[in-house]
Amino acid sequence: MKQARKFFLLAGVIIVVDQLSKILVKLNMQLGDEIQVLGNFFKIYFIENKGAAFGLTIPKILSGVGVEMDDVTGKLILSLFSIAAVCAIGYILYRISTHKSPLPYFVAMIFGGALGNIIDRTFYGTFFSSINQYEGGIFHGRVVDMFYFDIWKGQIPEWVPIWGGDYTALWPIFNVADSSISIGIVVILIFQGRFFKMDETARAVAAPAADVPPVPPAPEVSAPGGEETEGSL
Repeated sequence: MKQARKFFLLAGVIIVVDQLSKILVKLNMQLGDEIQVLGNFFKIYFIENKGAAFGLTIPKILSGVGVEMDDVTGKLILSLFSIAAVCAIGYILYRISTHKSPLPYFVAMIFGGALGNIIDRTFYGTFFSSINQYEGGIFHGRVVDMFYFDIWKGQIPEWVPIWGGDYTALWPIFNVADSSISIGIVVILIFQGRFFKMDETARAVAAPAADVPPVPPAPEVSAPGGEETEGSL
């Protein structure tokens, strides 16, 4: 448990930073408000995501295969599934805490980011039910997103399909938790082979030292005069 503690602490720091940034936005901005940080390139833009990544919802996904589901039920299923997934990630993090590579740090980033968004989905519908005409209810909260990067269309070749305005979103609007999850997943996908090789090498080096039996103490040898002395001849 001591070895796992530092990884759960890292996840806790990510959760605190994520929640502080979201609460500051919730309490000081209205939906659709924006603050330009670096002109039109980087803005704080307040939106709320009631679905999963890229705004996908369970009803929207199921409708693609001909299954109908109302938004309330879909939101509840998404929240409960997310909680189960976070519990599984936490268990995995605990089990790999002795890994002799940086792998647990990146799993901790995924765990902290996922838990940060779970807090939004689980509690924000109750805590902020009176703000921005926000529908209330436990497990029916929306995830707060705010980091918005734009690119100027004039810098993009004409053959690249870009729609709308002089500026277009570089990627979807995101938050601290999303960043943490994305970094963790990308690094693990790229370096997973190296991480497990590092672990195997470290354990192989440590194994011979652990297998060496302890050296027994030197026997006591009686001197000719009946006196006992320690050590060998």
